[in-house]
Amino acid sequence: MSRLRKFAGAAGLLMTLPLAAPVWAAALDPVVNELFSKALDDHPGKEVLMITVVYPPGGGDPVHRHDAHGFIYVLEGTIVMGVKGGKEHTLGPGETFYENPRDLHTVGRNASKTKPAKFLVFLLKDKNKPFFMPVH
Repeated sequence: MSRLRKFAGAAGLLMTLPLAAPVWAAALDPVVNELFSKALDDHPGKEVLMITVVYPPGGGDPVHRHDAHGFIYVLEGTIVMGVKGGKEHTLGPGETFYENPRDLHTVGRNASKTKPAKFLVFLLKDKNKPFFMPVH
């Protein structure tokens, strides 16, 4: 009976390990909050989406695209932004960044390992199309 309990305990522990990695990884993922979405009647098929993004300390985005005009305004902290073929830009509160619909967003991260960073994003995008598309 003792061997069975040890095995069951070890199996139970092993079953929790796959859950531990995603929980740890999720701690560095951005927190996105949709604030507003509005279809543009005078631009059929287009909409404006307004979101806030919080990068936790050391967090950031994978390489992605938006297929949208993106206007970024830093509210708190310091972020690093960049698109393929361009320079990296380190931005603080009150500073802005722009992405065009053809840009590949190659750099998006918190510059700090100890403090969160928060920014506001306005996207002019195709209606009913996702605003974030990871690129593998």
